[in-house]
Amino acid sequence: MAKYKFILSGGGTGGHIYPAIAIANELKAQFPDAEFLFVGAQDKMEMQKVPQAGYPIEGLWIAGLQRKLTLQNAMFPVKLVSSLIKARKIIKAFQPNVVIGTGGFASGPLLQVAESAKIPTVVQEQNSFPGITNKILSKKASVICVAYPNLERFFPAEKIVLTGNPVRQDLINIDSKREDAIAFYNLNPNQKTLLILGGSLGARRINQLIEKELPKFLANEVQIIWQCGKLYFEEYKKYNQNGVKVVDFIERMDYVYAAADIVISRAGASSVSELCIVGKPVIFIPSPNVAEDHQTKNAQAIVNEKGAILLKESELDNEFSLVFEALLKDSGKQMQLSENIKKLALPNATKAIVEEIKKLI
Repeated sequence: MAKYKFILSGGGTGGHIYPAIAIANELKAQFPDAEFLFVGAQDKMEMQKVPQAGYPIEGLWIAGLQRKLTLQNAMFPVKLVSSLIKARKIIKAFQPNVVIGTGGFASGPLLQVAESAKIPTVVQEQNSFPGITNKILSKKASVICVAYPNLERFFPAEKIVLTGNPVRQDLINIDSKREDAIAFYNLNPNQKTLLILGGSLGARRINQLIEKELPKFLANEVQIIWQCGKLYFEEYKKYNQNGVKVVDFIERMDYVYAAADIVISRAGASSVSELCIVGKPVIFIPSPNVAEDHQTKNAQAIVNEKGAILLKESELDNEFSLVFEALLKDSGKQMQLSENIKKLALPNATKAIVEEIKKLI
């Protein structure tokens, strides 16, 4: 049997890197002697995360276009040409059977080169509203794996397969882990637990909100697991006290989800997919600083199915307290949100994506 070779590209944020690693792991489970190469942006977090997962990675000198006129924008054409040349060298040397892109700057040049070399390509779109890169790549891609329905207005309909986003397998059946999780975080099993997720780097506006609301939470006997992010840990660790656990990063996502009764979260694509599987009542506070306002659109897709609550950053001062207290006191509403978000879960996404890749080999 021929030895298969796969190139995967995705990065910039955990939301692009994690799905690429999950797909590689599933391919490796099915093709143990396959060869893998990752391609990322040379100064982004994938350059650490991918080798930690046990895969080699090459970096391209690429960055996104900023919305305002900057030196970085002036450098964009130079970086793009440099990346296309390097991508061509990588593909020529490695000779992959299939190239898989999960989004992020580096996947643009790489898939562009693969497509022009007639190598089968798979685009994995995590968001409910695709970015520019994937819209361009989709025209020549072999298959487009999506996580939300109704993306025909952005992509060629005949190429779309609804697979869902790859998520950590340890999040399936977390209910059985609740007791362990409560012990692990040293929580009171008779109190409600609120989980705050601001993404891997943290979310300044959410942190400010939690700091302001902390006395009310404690007065309502709500205990908190507060992931404030690496950038903000020094500032907020002083609140680490009885009933409040402040952490910069969460290793055991399965435990925090198992312990949580209510979740406040950003609406990055992989967080949304995880929360659908976990099925807890969620208040989404999307980041307004994300390209094309992806996060608001991701959250809105869940709200449209009555599966979550959405609050914009601009509404927090006036509305958060009322919305949160109403949800806390209404167990019927909590159950309804929980049941509706669970209906949107696609827990076998990674296997479904790998099935599509196998058809192309």
